[in-house]
Amino acid sequence: MTLTQLRHMSELAKTGSFIKSSENLFVTQPALSRSIKSLEDELGAKLFDRQGRHTTLTAFGEEILRRSQILLDLAKDIKETNRNFKNGLSGQIRIGMGSGPGALLMTKLLEHIAVHYPHLHIEVARGKTGMLIESLRARKLDALIINARSMKPAQDLKMEVIYETPGAFMVRKGHPLRKLKKISIDDLRKYPIASTALSEETEKTIIDRYGKDANLDNLVNIKCSEISSLVEVAQQSNTVLLAIRNSALELEELTITPPLDATARFGFVTIENRTESPLLKHVRDFIEKDLNERPNKMAIKKE
Repeated sequence: MTLTQLRHMSELAKTGSFIKSSENLFVTQPALSRSIKSLEDELGAKLFDRQGRHTTLTAFGEEILRRSQILLDLAKDIKETNRNFKNGLSGQIRIGMGSGPGALLMTKLLEHIAVHYPHLHIEVARGKTGMLIESLRARKLDALIINARSMKPAQDLKMEVIYETPGAFMVRKGHPLRKLKKISIDDLRKYPIASTALSEETEKTIIDRYGKDANLDNLVNIKCSEISSLVEVAQQSNTVLLAIRNSALELEELTITPPLDATARFGFVTIENRTESPLLKHVRDFIEKDLNERPNKMAIKKE
């Protein structure tokens, strides 16, 4: 069994076609067929079911692919480490960010890399948690920084909570609500309320505080995955923004009765048992340092 055979298997599982896979691998179709057949003979079981020109993994093949991906990742990490030692800090890093982390971190991270590591290739992907997790599992991303409460526990993923910060209802300066001495949820409802997608746990907190009619479908009428757009809307209108406090320091926080008392937790997510590359460690260290220097940081509580 060789790494080349495992790469052949991984590519064939991805495309489902010997023709397409041989083109992507720059090998002939007969050579690819011999490689897969040799691997099946060595393992003593079929890895693929052939249906005409299309191939699909058998149950045994799915398990072998899952395990072999760990070896392929390790081999890739070894090559990357070798390049880093030879050439200094250079290479490629791909980070996925949810809306909250992206609003706080993306610009500063890109600026830091551009100034201090001009030879490092960095790619930041923004999107919903589910889409980012799929890309991480497909090895299209190296790590994620997402709302920790939006991710369900998974054996193949490792998540560490690196930051916790309060959420808030916020408005522009001079908003009519700022004139009230006591503000209730009913007062907020008189104006548009905007938010990004929130976790089920956050919605439960809001319902516990303000009643079942405060479920997000009823409460929030402007939704967008990009906080920066919602901040601009709140600055230019009487819209109330529900978001993490640090994402909109130019807005003013409303003191609600009863208090919101909800927080956002940022999780750093990687593939379980995958060695952290020097590039990823550097990015991680910068992100943690930047977050620790921000206002409104809270001690991370165990849940």
